[in-house]
Amino acid sequence: MREPGPDHPIRIAPHAGRVRMSVRGTTVVDTRGALRLSEASYLPVLYIPRADARFELFARSTRTSRCPYKGEASYYDIAVDGEVRPNAVWSYEDPFPAVSAIRGHLAFYPDKVDAIEEG
Repeated sequence: MREPGPDHPIRIAPHAGRVRMSVRGTTVVDTRGALRLSEASYLPVLYIPRADARFELFARSTRTSRCPYKGEASYYDIAVDGEVRPNAVWSYEDPFPAVSAIRGHLAFYPDKVDAIEEG
């Protein structure tokens, strides 16, 4: 486990406004409770509370990955109207203490959903 610091900063803050995501015209996320995680030189990532996602459309995949700063990630497929978007969503279900705010949240690959609306 590595700790965020000056050489690899991680900042987590509430995202202002509403976030909606859709797949094949079906809303899969609608929230006003998203978190924005900014990490080093990577693009920011929105983390969505599980309660604000249509989790019945997700199926856990066999893929996992490990981040030395956040922990072990689990992945989920999204299935809408018979179309499956594999490994479209990830979650740190037991994140390291420095990023514990993302526990219970989901992140989405933008190219695996059809629309992301922020407002």
